[in-house]
Amino acid sequence: MEVQVTVVGAGVIGLVTALTLEERGLDVRVVATSTGATTTSAIAGAVWFPYQVGPPDKVPVWAARTAAWLTGLAADRDTGIDILTGYEIDDDHAPRAGAGHHQAPGAGAGHPAVPWWAAATPVERVPAPVTGAPLAWRFTAPRAEPAQLLPWLAARLRHPIEHRTVVALADEPGDVVVDCTGLAARELAPDPAVVPLFGQIVIAAPGGVDLSITVTDDRVPDEIFYCIPRRTELVLGGCSRPWPPGAPPVIDPALTARILRQAAALGLPIGDVITVRTGLRPFRPAVRLAREGRIVHNYGHGGAGFTLCRGCAEDVGELIRT
Repeated sequence: MEVQVTVVGAGVIGLVTALTLEERGLDVRVVATSTGATTTSAIAGAVWFPYQVGPPDKVPVWAARTAAWLTGLAADRDTGIDILTGYEIDDDHAPRAGAGHHQAPGAGAGHPAVPWWAAATPVERVPAPVTGAPLAWRFTAPRAEPAQLLPWLAARLRHPIEHRTVVALADEPGDVVVDCTGLAARELAPDPAVVPLFGQIVIAAPGGVDLSITVTDDRVPDEIFYCIPRRTELVLGGCSRPWPPGAPPVIDPALTARILRQAAALGLPIGDVITVRTGLRPFRPAVRLAREGRIVHNYGHGGAGFTLCRGCAEDVGELIRT
């Protein structure tokens, strides 16, 4: 008899988890209040990059598995996945406090510190492809178009998504209930370690920006910047600010102006601004991936849902087997 599984949540974590479990022969149903364009995942830049997520011993493993899976899906244009070249600007030859770097084996005086997430993908130090920043770490970065990938994933589920509000995980049917509720896990788990982090992005026309590369600049943690190209537009960010639980996100015009100034300072010839969007990342100091009786928790991915989704889903499968 097939194991009956209910996955709660239809963002990228929930959808990928459901499909991964179906691949393992389980009977899966997805229940969610929000789907498609109304999910947090729909607002994401959706580029592979382990930003502000832990634990550091597991993230590289989850990220590497996910990168391999996304790369395989990129062969199908309908998935909305493209393979870009990523650059993380870093013009310092010494580790910066809180910057998430570590010394490479054999590194010492005169040798740069590599990003901690380099365990998940090959990186090399190269001249930065922008002005005002001499050096960068270069790596391969799969990028998804959420407006294509989320419907593509949902269409491959054996059962239609059930649109309804979940009040209690324990009340959901099935032999196993998988909690992929993101920020809602704060109340449903319940888990006060899950907190909202405000994010704001500017969507702009491509202008003259190279659509084959993505650029991240987190040299100043309070003024992070990224430029992530989609097929017909640019996603410019950003920020990661603590936000009052339960409060809706509100556009900050000063933040929009700062993002546009940074793009100009880096010499990125962006086109006209199309719109500005906000969202709340489901941050937790470390992803919670654990089983409690018939409930398996898989939440707290912060801004790295698209980076960790497949690797975490595979571990959910292992927890269900046990």
